Amino acid sequence: MGLDIKIPIGLMFSIFGLILFILGLVTSGDTAMYEQSLGYNINLLSGSVMLVFGGFMLFTSSLFKKKKKEE
Repeated sequence: MGLDIKIPIGLMFSIFGLILFILGLVTSGDTAMYEQSLGYNINLLSGSVMLVFGGFMLFTSSLFKKKKKEE
């Protein structure tokens, strides 16, 4: 089958992760905003995790395409 769900999932997580990461960088000095999360910049942390996961999904999708072309 030619349908690979990893590409749209990787793009979605990468875009949302980039938005959260930038928001976390912009609001890093606002201590009142992060009082509920015990002082952790949760936007920066979750954005970076989402970026890594999205990149991993896109990377594995490209590996699968290369492997399929070799066969």
